[in-house]
Amino acid sequence: MGETITLKGADGFEFSAYHEQAFTPRKGGVIVIQEIFGIDRHVRADVERWAKAGYEAIAPSLYDRRERGFTAGHDPEGLAAGVAHARATPLEQALNDIGACRDFLATRGKVCVVGYCYGGSLAWLSAAKVEGLAAASSYYGSLVQANADLKPLCPVIIHLGHTDPGIHAEEVEKAVHAHNPQVPVYIYEGAGHGFNNESPERYHEEAADLARARTRELFETA
Repeated sequence: MGETITLKGADGFEFSAYHEQAFTPRKGGVIVIQEIFGIDRHVRADVERWAKAGYEAIAPSLYDRRERGFTAGHDPEGLAAGVAHARATPLEQALNDIGACRDFLATRGKVCVVGYCYGGSLAWLSAAKVEGLAAASSYYGSLVQANADLKPLCPVIIHLGHTDPGIHAEEVEKAVHAHNPQVPVYIYEGAGHGFNNESPERYHEEAADLARARTRELFETA
């Protein structure tokens, strides 16, 4: 069963994180980085999914300095609240909290990171700015294209939905490969934004399954 634990950030602030031990012999640790909606049931389900795959998993609550325990629905009001929190959360602060999660997990083996939407941007940034990660998997992060010139410190893969109205997949791929031709950029036909999230309006089972398999392969070989 998952549990909420408390970690201390680089600034001394104590933030919460949803944590679950590996169900099977431990392969390593995975930091699961949230969408803009906070540590909701979908993030908790992803933590459990990684735990069942053999990873000790942890999802930091990155908005705790603004609103502890924030979660929001996938509706206009929830979207607006999540966007406001994301925009008001300094990227370096979020990366420092991810670093605290790395420190928590690193004493027990390798640490990988996976992130979705807001977390997809942070996964890409973490790959380049947070030392000590073994691998990173970035899903549909809106900041990837603008930061495509960053040089990852670990192996990283990128997942994009071809029908995502807010992220032009081919343009992201072109930008990334102009600076990092070795980074795989996977574009999933028929999938939109948030295709890994199992909410009925966004989930694309075929794309989600394939992206998860690719991410597991990356993490297991890192």
